[in-house]
Amino acid sequence: MGQYSFKLPDVGEGTAEAEIAAWRVNVGDRVEEDQPLVDMMTEKATVELTSPVAGIVQSLAGKAGEMAAVGSVLVVLETQSSGEVAAVKAAPVAASTPKEPSPAPASIAPAPPSQPVAAAALQHLAAATARPARAVASPAVRRRAEELGVKLQLVHGTGPTGRITHADLDTHLAGGSVTMVATADSAYAQRSGIEEIPVIGLRRQIAERMQLAKRQIPHFSYVEEVDVTELESLRAHLNATKAPAQPKLTLLPFLIRALVRVLPEFPQINATYDDEANVVKRSAPVHIGMAAQTSRGLMVAVIRHAETRDLWNCATEISRLAEAAKSGKATREELTGSTITVTSLGPLGGVVTTPVINRPEVAIVGPNKIMERAVVRDGQVVVRKMMNLSSSFDHRVVDGADAAEFIQRVRAVLEHPATLFIR
Repeated sequence: MGQYSFKLPDVGEGTAEAEIAAWRVNVGDRVEEDQPLVDMMTEKATVELTSPVAGIVQSLAGKAGEMAAVGSVLVVLETQSSGEVAAVKAAPVAASTPKEPSPAPASIAPAPPSQPVAAAALQHLAAATARPARAVASPAVRRRAEELGVKLQLVHGTGPTGRITHADLDTHLAGGSVTMVATADSAYAQRSGIEEIPVIGLRRQIAERMQLAKRQIPHFSYVEEVDVTELESLRAHLNATKAPAQPKLTLLPFLIRALVRVLPEFPQINATYDDEANVVKRSAPVHIGMAAQTSRGLMVAVIRHAETRDLWNCATEISRLAEAAKSGKATREELTGSTITVTSLGPLGGVVTTPVINRPEVAIVGPNKIMERAVVRDGQVVVRKMMNLSSSFDHRVVDGADAAEFIQRVRAVLEHPATLFIR
């Protein structure tokens, strides 16, 4: 028998440390070669790390939400033969190993140092088989648990009849517990209990970036009303006559095409601001960030060189990037380098939003919900499809008059969709 120390590799140029996003294994688990061990998150992306050898997990360094330095030991595996890998001392794992013990699944304690690893594995197996064979959870929760490598039988469910929720998965990954108490099955029953959700992983990064954006950037917002009746008629026609291989068109490809048409007139808006160097970098290509909601939080995927894409190509790329972001398979390159961002809540778009700028960009645009309303046209009251177009700008770079003129130009293109195709 031998031991193998799996160390955090260099997961990105210039990266000195990464956050433990989620463990895919527990102490006592048997892992095979190339089996996922842990998800590590950097400032740019989440990376899945796999085991280079087969063995039994002897110890894990840290818990979800903690940072690990490049080169530090993440997992110690007991291998079948000492000749397979170089042996290392089991304790301490590394100087950076947290003093607290590694988290274990609910009701399962890590084996004491003197207990053989095989016995720990048997204890883990016995505890797992003592649980019900199939936990109660929705298909979405099951899919996410499978992606994270979490055994639902080991997760405490707080939903009705013990149903496991996404919040229960988060609590399990963080090594915490939740107690919620209801006094009676009534609409007026008194409720008690506090659920503590650790802010870790992508949610922590989102919080830090939003805080920094609001602290560093003097935001101002501008909202313009847009008549999208003709645009919606064109969109419906194109979807009804599209080829089977072509994707369904949403509003976003049209909005992106309108931005591509107008931005050359306002180069200060298709730009990023380097705070430290105090330099505004105006971009000739249009790399549009697309805010995508995922089960782990908001992510911004980048549609590169939007100026080169027609409606169908743009729709295809939107679909591909959205799926990559939601599945956690988006690469670092697909999540960085945008010059202006579009954010949309789709049918839940509300009447008005005040979107937060995706730093270091200087502008963000967000379409709101399309609603049929009575409006006056040529002295007559008619029903039209109306939508508000919300936007925010960095007042250090963009003046209010320029922002208003920019959005009004975008509105004019959307209200006369034929101009989208005129060079």
